[in-house]
Amino acid sequence: MSSIIIKPFFHKDTCTISYIIYDLNSAKAAIIDSAIDYENNAGKVAFYFADAQIEFVQHHKLEVEWILETHAHADHLSAAHYLRSKLGGKIAIGKYITQAQRIFKDIFALSDSEISVSGAEFDLLLSHNDKLYIGDTVIKVIETPGHTKDSVTYLVEDNAFIGDTLFMPDSGSARCDFPGGAATELYQSIMQLYALPDNTKLWMCHDYQPNGRKLQYQTTVAESKKSNIHIRNDVSHDCFVATRQTRDKTLAVPRLLYSALQVNIKAGELPQTNNRNQVLLKEPAHALKID
Repeated sequence: MSSIIIKPFFHKDTCTISYIIYDLNSAKAAIIDSAIDYENNAGKVAFYFADAQIEFVQHHKLEVEWILETHAHADHLSAAHYLRSKLGGKIAIGKYITQAQRIFKDIFALSDSEISVSGAEFDLLLSHNDKLYIGDTVIKVIETPGHTKDSVTYLVEDNAFIGDTLFMPDSGSARCDFPGGAATELYQSIMQLYALPDNTKLWMCHDYQPNGRKLQYQTTVAESKKSNIHIRNDVSHDCFVATRQTRDKTLAVPRLLYSALQVNIKAGELPQTNNRNQVLLKEPAHALKID
């Protein structure tokens, strides 16, 4: 019988779902895809969501070994750095985070002292088939690029924490128009997930609750193959790629894109405060050419 417990936390502002996974026998834990509370229009940063997770860890007397990111998120600011400062543990992400760092260092005009482009801000960079442990329980790493190049899935027994690779069947799949994204790679990654046993649980990183339905955290491989609106089991590569690319052209830039990425490529670490005790985030603006 499994000793693994999964506790979901829903960040309502960004529709993000974060998880604490822990082993009852050893009380060792991992936290996946946590979030900072950030109001970009007011410039306010808070840690209510992460603090609720810290309270849960402390109440259950858990030892956090891993703070895991499925990818560099574009829709919420990661709380990984904050959680590590309060709970310890090591921050891990897919090894291709270095590609995202190089791209966004240039976009944000960051200096060498602000970003390493080597992944040094993280404690561990992960490759396909790497294994981590919480107690005696294995966390297997599966590279699942497509939404972003650095995207990974964490497989814990029959539970797959899939980041933004897929959403609930009525929401489809992740966009692929960010730098490093590719619909062809996303198709291949989804086929990896669909090759898992049908009863494997797919735990979502987001749920947007279309048509006002009740919040859901997970589906199964079998249900996604049967019902996913973008990629059922009978959808071909070419059909999926065409659907995905057509849809991506209609999507707006995520609300927190610029704030999120310049923080998340640094494992959730906010920029240093200035002499007015302010944290300043950059937002690129592109001038229009006027004849």
